[in-house]
Amino acid sequence: MKENRMPDTGAQPGLPEDFCKETERLLGEDGFRLLAEALQTEAPASIRLNTPKLEANGMTAGAPGSTSLLNPQRAGGQVPWCGDGFYLKERPPFTFDPLFHAGCYYVQEASSMFLEQIVKQCATEPGIALDLCAAPGGKSTHLRALLPEGSLLVSNEIVPQRAQILKENLIKWGHKNTIVTQNAPADFRHFRGMFGLIVADAPCSGEGMFRKDPKAIEEWSSDNVRLCSARQREIIRDIWDCLRPGGIFVYSTCTFNAAENEDNVAWMQATFGAEPLDIRIPDGWNIARDLTGRRMPAFRFLPHLAKGEGFFVCALRKPGEDGGSVPSKQKKQKGKNAPNVPTALQNWLRDAEQYTLRRAQDLWTAIPKEWELAFDSLQARLRILHAGMPLATEKGKDLIPAHALAMSNERQHDAFPACEVDYPAAIAYLRHEAVTLPQGTPKGYVLVTYRGIPLGFAKNIGNRANNLYPNEWRILSAFIPEEAPGILA
Repeated sequence: MKENRMPDTGAQPGLPEDFCKETERLLGEDGFRLLAEALQTEAPASIRLNTPKLEANGMTAGAPGSTSLLNPQRAGGQVPWCGDGFYLKERPPFTFDPLFHAGCYYVQEASSMFLEQIVKQCATEPGIALDLCAAPGGKSTHLRALLPEGSLLVSNEIVPQRAQILKENLIKWGHKNTIVTQNAPADFRHFRGMFGLIVADAPCSGEGMFRKDPKAIEEWSSDNVRLCSARQREIIRDIWDCLRPGGIFVYSTCTFNAAENEDNVAWMQATFGAEPLDIRIPDGWNIARDLTGRRMPAFRFLPHLAKGEGFFVCALRKPGEDGGSVPSKQKKQKGKNAPNVPTALQNWLRDAEQYTLRRAQDLWTAIPKEWELAFDSLQARLRILHAGMPLATEKGKDLIPAHALAMSNERQHDAFPACEVDYPAAIAYLRHEAVTLPQGTPKGYVLVTYRGIPLGFAKNIGNRANNLYPNEWRILSAFIPEEAPGILA
């Protein structure tokens, strides 16, 4: 049932009446007035750089917080709690930036980048991490950049369409130690104690998105808040046993009310004996804390205080001693490659001996040997959409290189001739249109690059080139931009 809306006057234009009452109870009259005013302003735009990919392709991000890679006309300052996070002066048309499609950066809401502080302070040992409600991929790509060297990330999304978007974004990010699954939280019950870190950005009533998404206001109701709170607890129940003793559980929402935030943290304390962990932060970041009087170390991002959208997060430790071993991690073994592996595939990889090459139907995939056992265990129980590094589809005597190989940081850089294209040709390529390659381009498979960054593969057959960019990822807009958005310098 929809709530009555406040009239479009004063500090509460168009906001649900019950939302106003509850939020004013939490923030006080002045705090709520400032919040309501902030919700009428334009949401800030922010991105997070993919530093490993930029460095792997000859670009350097410099020191943490350096703006050297950003176009000065676009740069709006660093996100204080994220070394690779930056505000932009305005929201540009990201769709028409080839470097966005190449995975050079991720468009992410600044508040959610606070995950960096939790991981750096609480998850310092390599192991297996699970991003449970991961689509569209902001926290997963961030986790993949933050986890200690040698860690494996499992990113899960239950909704099929959203799971495909998650897969796309993680492939573009280019890291080898990543698995994408499409499952319900209860499906993980077989993996008791497997994960040292679980991140659950739980589905919520979305009050923190009121500024960016007017539809969130229309869909809000007190009944939905109660429904979301109950569903969040069900998700936590389903996954809690999968966390190792001593492991870290990161719970977050993009909503303001206490029922989905502090109340659920208190419930985890009472039900599982979970211990909320404090995170050291400077006062100047203007991040609010627990609003319910419990004095728990929870963190709230309020748009009138911190530059970002509404966000709540709390890190909790599971009771028990962590033995320190890494479950389901397999030592490198020799002679594990499948029989009759085409030699060319191994030549496409840096450090090919670190992988086991497997063929499923016509697709060859490189699985890091250190996580092969974990992959087999997960594959036996879950629906896996992506794992390791897809290399090629075998078609007769031909090996058609996979788009994931073009995106990967582990590709051997001289394995394919690079064909640099200008901006109009890059947009045509990303639309999956016919592309005219420069004269002198070698025949066969070539890596199409823009500003030295790979966009994908094409097959040059002489008089024309076959565009191998994934058709389902193509730019659909018919708009033809006059020039590149110019986000990176």
